[in-house]
Amino acid sequence: MAAETTDLDDVREQARRWLDDDPDPATRDELRDVLDRLPGSAPDLADRFAGPLTFGTAGLRGPLRAGPNGMNLAVVTRAAAGLVGWLAAQGGTGPLVIGYDARHGSRAFAERTAQVATGAGRPALLLPRPLPTPVLAYAVRHLGGVAGVMVTASHNPPQDNGYKVYLGARLGGELGAGAQIVPPADAGIEAAIRSVGALAEVPLGPAGEVLGDDLVASYVARAAAVIDPDGPRDLNVAYTPLHGVGAAVLTAAFARAGFPVPGVVPDQAEPDPAFPTVSFPNPEEPGAVDHLVALADSTGADLAIANDPDADRCAVAVRTGDTGWRMLRGDEVGALLADHLMRRGVRGLYATTIVSSSLLRAMCAARGLPYDETLTGFKWIVRAGGGAQPLVFGYEEALGYCVAPEHVRDKDGITAALTVAELAAGLKAQGRTLTDRLDELAAEFGVHHTDQLSVRVDDLRLIAEMMTRLRAAVPVSLLGQPVTESTDLLPESDVVILRTAAARVVIRPSGTEPKLKAYLEVVEPVTDGDVPAARTRAHAAITALRAEIAQALGL
Repeated sequence: MAAETTDLDDVREQARRWLDDDPDPATRDELRDVLDRLPGSAPDLADRFAGPLTFGTAGLRGPLRAGPNGMNLAVVTRAAAGLVGWLAAQGGTGPLVIGYDARHGSRAFAERTAQVATGAGRPALLLPRPLPTPVLAYAVRHLGGVAGVMVTASHNPPQDNGYKVYLGARLGGELGAGAQIVPPADAGIEAAIRSVGALAEVPLGPAGEVLGDDLVASYVARAAAVIDPDGPRDLNVAYTPLHGVGAAVLTAAFARAGFPVPGVVPDQAEPDPAFPTVSFPNPEEPGAVDHLVALADSTGADLAIANDPDADRCAVAVRTGDTGWRMLRGDEVGALLADHLMRRGVRGLYATTIVSSSLLRAMCAARGLPYDETLTGFKWIVRAGGGAQPLVFGYEEALGYCVAPEHVRDKDGITAALTVAELAAGLKAQGRTLTDRLDELAAEFGVHHTDQLSVRVDDLRLIAEMMTRLRAAVPVSLLGQPVTESTDLLPESDVVILRTAAARVVIRPSGTEPKLKAYLEVVEPVTDGDVPAARTRAHAAITALRAEIAQALGL
């Protein structure tokens, strides 16, 4: 009991010191309320002070709440001061470009970042309104920024926000210009953040220069130019931004490219940080695109497209009959886009990640094109290639696609949607569909059926326990076949890869959510042209594989 009392006293003292340094009256009041409710609020207080948010996937992400283990004005001020100090220490010159989405706190966090930059003597350029993440990534390169900050939590729950950092050409190099940060920059920025003293001593300047709509118009024009100007344009598209910031930019890009403007789900069209019509604002989650499918069905759409809230991801649904719709997996869209670019004569390096389907590898091998496979995350994908083999296309199975690295060196849900529409319109002109093309790829390369086993947890220690259990008893066979390859990527990355002659499993913790993910793939040859039979066999095999991996993880 004495130890527990001492621990509570320590956390209470940390909270009082935090209150003295917190620049936001709202979060000061929030933390005082937690303190007033002690000892009943002790678990809440302990969680808020369990440790500071640390730079993960290109930056910070966490719940909006007072304390160091949350997203708030104090944490953002410290992060901005650390980033600006690090940029100066690296000799980086040029403006800091700042974008933000429509989540709670995003604009205030963006403006505070600009104030910290100008207070340190660095120009800050603020995007004119809540806009997609790809617009910020484009702006960093287009405006010659030393770095960029995007305030967004992407597809996380409504109570979250985040802070993504991009580097310009000076510090990012040829492959990292306009791309998310990678080691050692992340560790350097993290150290700089930890060295920031009292927030009251961080100088604040004006909120920077607010950019005009000409920047957005420039992005839209370049996005529309990604596709063939003379291709078919007869396509009826239903679209949802999932209460995010994608609608205005996507519809403008479609119009600029000569497509009919997509029909937008009415009650999801405007940005809303509460995301009221979805339980989870991620198009991969069950039920997230129900409103989209209803609109597509009622309007006779040829295609249904969803962006996630910051519009860097793109989901595609296709008809499966007179009234049915099916969401394509990220690997299916990735293969379709790669195949389409190859058929358009786009030569160069095609890349994906270790957790994506092996179909792209097979396509590149058959067509004499260079291929690369990276760790998960677009910060790695866009750094593939270079020199004589520049990256021309990259994708990850989590609905992220880069169809024009010279335009945006990150995943871009706007240009991906345009390129899918170009492909679908061309197939429609021939009386065919995206599913027809998928069947043709299966007939040529076999059915590459992918799926996931995803385990969401409240306690991150459970993920570590599952990975430990797996490593202690690695399966020696899967689906009755011997495991021919067992690769553990520790310490570089917390990933285990298992392969048999016809299956592959990649198991890793998520970098953005409290999840353990197992990525499953089986490859089923097509005999006598019977693709449906091969798909049936592959589906049965993936179901069995999921059960075997669940058992190996102790589920």
